[in-house]
Formats: sequence, structure tokens, C-alpha cells
Amino acid sequence: MPAVTVENPLTLPQIQVPTGPGRKVLAVETAPSGFEGEGFPVRKALAAIKPQYLDPFVMMDQMGEVDYAAGEPKGTPWHPHRGFETVTYMIDGVFDHLDSNGGGGTITNGDTQWMTAGAGILHKEAPPEWLVQQGGLFHGIQLWVNLPGAKKMIPPQYQDIGRTSVSLLTNHDGGALIRLIAGTLDGHVGPGNTQTPITLLHATIAPGARMTLPWRQDFNALAYVLSGTGTAGDSAPVEGGQLAVFEGFGNRPGLATSGESITLTASPKQTLEVILLGGEPIGEPVAHYGPFVMNTRSELVQAFEDYQKGLLGVIPAEHL
Repeated sequence: MPAVTVENPLTLPQIQVPTGPGRKVLAVETAPSGFEGEGFPVRKALAAIKPQYLDPFVMMDQMGEVDYAAGEPKGTPWHPHRGFETVTYMIDGVFDHLDSNGGGGTITNGDTQWMTAGAGILHKEAPPEWLVQQGGLFHGIQLWVNLPGAKKMIPPQYQDIGRTSVSLLTNHDGGALIRLIAGTLDGHVGPGNTQTPITLLHATIAPGARMTLPWRQDFNALAYVLSGTGTAGDSAPVEGGQLAVFEGFGNRPGLATSGESITLTASPKQTLEVILLGGEPIGEPVAHYGPFVMNTRSELVQAFEDYQKGLLGVIPAEHL
């Protein structure tokens, strides 16, 4: 881990150290472990955090890291979604996507697939048959990004974001490799087309290196550690499987105001692998049950009824 690297980060565009105030860390929580789909292991990265600090994010799973034996790789069967976007970033391994809107493809080693469920879609994600037969490494994340009420019923969409299209950047001294998947960072733009304004990146911070990045004041800021140890903010210890919540939640009334930057530092002897995400809070009621994320209970009931009526899509005949 990870698949996308460069020999010399100093050959990349550099993010200069911001001069404004940095954000403090409000909390560091350990992600609980569990299983999803047909039984692949996950860590529920956002599960221990109050929803008001996460908006516009609904959930994020770290899938693996696991080295499957032959016959062990698992995925998810066909299932519906409505009202949000799913983002699957494959760090190592291979995953196939199929959906009822005609979207689909294979992602591997640094690729991302971005599915806007919108008004409704059926999809499945699974390792290809050859990987099931021979086994292999599997590691990635899946993120759910909420949609505002005005966009919950937009037509479904699918984006295939190859690893070669990700914006590769570094910090001021080359101590960090930054893979910008979506959003903007210091004027640089990631390839992901987001319905809800967010920034999503994967950073590899070398042992002992310090990374300070500018961060939009109207965005929240979350850092999930995939592996390694270090500190978030000035001195909050973090390690693999933990999420750091920075202050600042889009300057919403009653919540802390935002600083202009976030800082992460790797411990002297370990590389720190971290997912950074932030977004503009939607500030609307959230009704979430199973595969649907809506604003009200009645909208959830309608989503289930529409699914049962076959209105969220039809599984392609060749995949029944």
C-alpha cells in the first residue's frame, strides 16, 4: 500500500504552508470493526462520531486490508440506493461495478468509481471471478456523500476515475505525496465531479514529516488513518483505524468557527497513510435507513415502496 506512488515527490506541484490559523482537533475516535455485503471485513470510520460533525458525509468503510486465500474474496449482491452518492476508492486489489443504469467497470490499484444514486439505482460490487478463484490483496474505502433535498431525485450517474487522472501533489518540502481525488486544494482540482461540494484526498506522509494544508473555512475536516502513527493538529496522537475530527463545521450557528489549515505529522519511524475529507454542510434533516438517505421518514417509506415496485431500476437480464 498504496499503488500510486512517485519516486521523487519534489517533481510534483507543491502546496505551500498556509499562513493563517490552523484548526484544532476536537476528538479522535477509534473505528469499530464489522462486516458488509457477503462478509468482507470493514472498519466503520465515521460510526463513533456525532452526525452533526460529519455533514455532508453519511458513512465511510475501510474495506480490508486483507490478503484473501483462494475462494475467499467477497463482494455485495445487487441492492438499491437513493438520495446520495457512493465513492469507492480501491487502494490495492480489484473490484467490479455493475448497475441498472448502464454504469460499470473494473477498478484497481488507485482507481475510483463514483456513483450518484440520485432518484434510484440498483448496483452490485464484487471481485472478478478470477480473483475469487486465486485470492489476493484487497484494500479500499467506500464513502457515502449525502445529497441536498433538491438533488435527491436527480437522474443516476456513474464516473470512472482512473488512477492516472488523479491530481498528484506534494507539500512544501516533499515529505508528503497527496492524491487529490475530488475537490480543490490550493488551486489544484481533482477529477471527481461532485454534486455536493467536497474535497477528498489520500496522503502518504513520510516518517517524521509534517503536512499542513490549506482548508476551506466553509468545509468540515476529517482525517482517517489507514495505517501508521502520528499526530493530528498540534499534538493529538492518531494511529491506524482512528478518525480525527477538526474544529470548524462550515460556520454553522452554535458550532466552532474554522481555522484556515489542517496539520498531520507522521511519527519518526512510521509512514502515515491518511484519508482527508471535508465538505460543505448541507444543514438539512437526515432520514437514513439501510440503502436510502432521505430528508424525512415518509420519503424513506416511499423509497422502499418504489424499490418493491421495481421503480429504482431493473437488473440487466444477463446478470440475473
